[in-house]
Amino acid sequence: MGDYYTPEPTVFSASDFNAAEDGMALRTAMKGFGTDEQTIIDILTHRSNSQRQEIAKFFTEEYGRNLIDDLKSELGGHFEDVIVALMVPHVDYLCKQLNKAMVGAGTNENTLIEILCSKNNQEIKLIVDAYERLYDRPLAEHVCSETSSDFRRLLTLIITGVRNDLSVDRDRAREAAEQLYAAGELKFGTDEEVFNKIMAHESFPQLKLIFEAYKEISGRTIEQALQNELSGELLDAMLAIVENVQHPPTFFAKRIHDACEGMGTDDKTLIRIIVSRSEIDLGNIKREFERLYDKTLESVVKGETSGDYKRALVALIGGP
Repeated sequence: MGDYYTPEPTVFSASDFNAAEDGMALRTAMKGFGTDEQTIIDILTHRSNSQRQEIAKFFTEEYGRNLIDDLKSELGGHFEDVIVALMVPHVDYLCKQLNKAMVGAGTNENTLIEILCSKNNQEIKLIVDAYERLYDRPLAEHVCSETSSDFRRLLTLIITGVRNDLSVDRDRAREAAEQLYAAGELKFGTDEEVFNKIMAHESFPQLKLIFEAYKEISGRTIEQALQNELSGELLDAMLAIVENVQHPPTFFAKRIHDACEGMGTDDKTLIRIIVSRSEIDLGNIKREFERLYDKTLESVVKGETSGDYKRALVALIGGP
């Protein structure tokens, strides 16, 4: 997926890292009366996830305490959500977000789409393995129980790892584009099964070729075709795949914008994207956000958040 843009993180491994020093500083920041939130922000937003795991390990070995539990007892609100999200291993964090989207009343389909439709096979396999380890339940089975119809079929295909991540073939791309055209615009009614099969089976680079071929054949973009042929969650999922094939930072920049638009802020989405992409491509997302909306991501986040929550997110976003 990373062959057509160079991912730029905003959070890197600290070069002079010392887990013991950081662990002791965090213990001091939480001991006694009051909490030194700034120290917690300064340390945890400037370490990689693997370094944070080393700090947590030191904390348990040195003090016999669980660092996440201590942080939870000292912090609150969305600030706590950010800091705890930073402390959880990356793949486990995505699994926890998927689980939260499905348990309880109603299902948050947008979270399922954001996480599952933006990943290649290798990433999906890591999520599937971690999900079963964490919840003793197959992810495919849980998703099946919470979704329905063609949307369920698409997500199930993605989760079962049918995507052919190795294949890129221009001739086959044209054939697939013709199949999509025949299943949609040339037909009365839409054959969703053909759309599902191609969108879930082909690699992201191959899909890029298919979408180009589709435009040559039909004179319309794949987005226009999907919007004409599909609706609801299936449409949202397909458009998410298209955006992640073309340019993932655009997809995530738009999600952040939607999370901050209108009355109230969708803090869960804001936190999830900023934390989960900070070591991948938040630098690209930040630039794309400014290109699309003519304002910096930092300024929008500052306008939507406050206090330590704001300071933590701004630290992860990094300078302009």
